[in-house]
Amino acid sequence: MGTETVTKLHFFLHDILSGDKPTAVLVARANNSHGPVSATPFGSVYVIDDPLTEGPDPDSPLVGNAQGFYLSSGQKTLTLLMGVDFEITAGPLSGSSFSVVSRNPVPEPRRELAVVGGRGKFRMARGFAELHTYSFDITNGNAIIEYDVTLLHYE
Repeated sequence: MGTETVTKLHFFLHDILSGDKPTAVLVARANNSHGPVSATPFGSVYVIDDPLTEGPDPDSPLVGNAQGFYLSSGQKTLTLLMGVDFEITAGPLSGSSFSVVSRNPVPEPRRELAVVGGRGKFRMARGFAELHTYSFDITNGNAIIEYDVTLLHYE
C-alpha cells in the first residue's frame, strides 16, 4: 500500500446561494406549513459544487472544488450533515480528493469534521478538517469557510 504520509491542506470554500451562478442549490425542503416555522431550515437539502481557493478572495487562485450535499439536521440550531468530496485541481496533488461525512454545528466558531476516505494520492485517507467561518452574509446565505485539513494516507 505504500508509505503512510501526513498531508496538511489550507484553503477557503466559497458557498454561494445567490446570484446567476449559485454553487449551492436547494433540492428538497421539509413541508413546514403545519405548526410553527423553524428559525433554522431544518429538513432542507442542498447540492453543492463549491470552489476552493488559496485565499478568502473569490478571485484568488483556484485549488479545487467541493462536490456533494449538506442537509440541515438541527431542529434548534443550524447543524448540517455533510457528505462532500474535496478534489484538488492544482499542483502536485491535482486529481486527488478526500471525502468528509460529518456533522457540522455551524454556530460554533471552530468546528471539526471527520475525513473518511480519499482517492488518488489520498488513497485510504483518514483525518479531520477544522473549519472557521471567515464570512457569512445573512441577507443571502453566501459564506466563505476557512479549512485546515490534516490527512493520513498512503502514497
